Amino acid sequence: MALIEGCQHELEFTIPAHEVEKESERIAQGYTQKVRLPGFRPGKAPMGIVRQKFAGEIRQETLETLIPKVLQERFKADQIQVVGRPDIVDLKYLDGMDVAFKARFEVVPEFELGEYRNLEVIYNEPVIADEELDARIAEIREDKAQFVNEDPRPAKAGDFAVVDLESISGVDGEPVSTKDLQLEIGAESTMAEFTAGITGLEPGATTEVTVDYPEDYSHEKLAGKKVAFRITLNQLRRKELPELNDDFAKDLGDFQTFDELKSAVRTQLLRGKETSAQEGSKRLLLDKLVDAHPFAVPQAWVDRQIQIDVENYLQMVQQNGGDPSQMNLDWEKIREARKETAARQVKASVLMDRIAKAETIDATQEDLDREIQRVARERREPPIAVRQRWEKDGIMQNVASQIRDWKTRNFLFDNARKVAGEMPADPAEVAEPTEAEA
Repeated sequence: MALIEGCQHELEFTIPAHEVEKESERIAQGYTQKVRLPGFRPGKAPMGIVRQKFAGEIRQETLETLIPKVLQERFKADQIQVVGRPDIVDLKYLDGMDVAFKARFEVVPEFELGEYRNLEVIYNEPVIADEELDARIAEIREDKAQFVNEDPRPAKAGDFAVVDLESISGVDGEPVSTKDLQLEIGAESTMAEFTAGITGLEPGATTEVTVDYPEDYSHEKLAGKKVAFRITLNQLRRKELPELNDDFAKDLGDFQTFDELKSAVRTQLLRGKETSAQEGSKRLLLDKLVDAHPFAVPQAWVDRQIQIDVENYLQMVQQNGGDPSQMNLDWEKIREARKETAARQVKASVLMDRIAKAETIDATQEDLDREIQRVARERREPPIAVRQRWEKDGIMQNVASQIRDWKTRNFLFDNARKVAGEMPADPAEVAEPTEAEA
């Protein structure tokens, strides 16, 4: 087996003439049974005429039958793990002669797995500052705020105005309108033009304001436009925040005192920080493993990883209201710009698979059951419905692979030597295509 480059190899094959003739005869015989030729009853056309009239088709089917067969036999005999579909080159096929050809193909990379236990990695134990705890308690308090109607009076900064709003110019197509929209007068989240127009109004009054929207405004229909609105003030409200005491804690759940609530919130914040810090260290461990194992990976796997990354990015664009079809991506430029990152991602996956096999790490039925229960709770549907959908769609194995990957990452982290230090910058795995790529 000749090595071309990376994981690509080449083998020469010869199919003896007698095997070619035997297969060609079998296929030609099949044609005599199914074709209809003028002057002959079905199945009675002479073999010579059939071979002459369908020579191209018989030749092609003979090759399509024999070549995969001899490839499979050779790969099995030599225990070659082929990636993707081999390319057939230098094919020589003349009547009465042996068929000769070369097959070029990629193979699963072979390498010696180096040390993966006791690797040194940066990890800083998270702490929750009192300021972070106070900020989270304040957010919870805001969520429990009550809005109380005010008696009619002129609107002022800090009021919550309930308005009906409708565009009267500047918008293409149907007007933009909404009823009982609540705006906080003077808040950063409220357009300054709305604050200016509503301030001083009393409930029942109507006014008109013009708003200049920035080009990057989230509402596509309004972005970059100068829009005039008619606004009717329906009601003024004030926000009342609950007292931070034991009663506040009891209203939130199984807490008897405010201190118990604070302790639970601190624990929740700490767990979130621990998860984030550990994920960062796990990425560093994978980077270190990839750097320590300089083996080649199949280009087919790299191309597939690039495709997955870009598809994920386009899906994110669509979820954020964008139109992927308008992006005009240059796939060749994307492939060239991302091949190094994609190759490292593929190497990391190969290494994770080898480590999982070495340590007998796998997804158990209990693991799958827990994941099904988790998804069912999130989607508020019966666990049996989630299981049946995964089995029907054929994604149960994908879920098992994700669980195996997660357990392997945890194994690497648990068996690493953690040292405090400054974490390096963490570039996004799937960045937005640059102008050069579009």
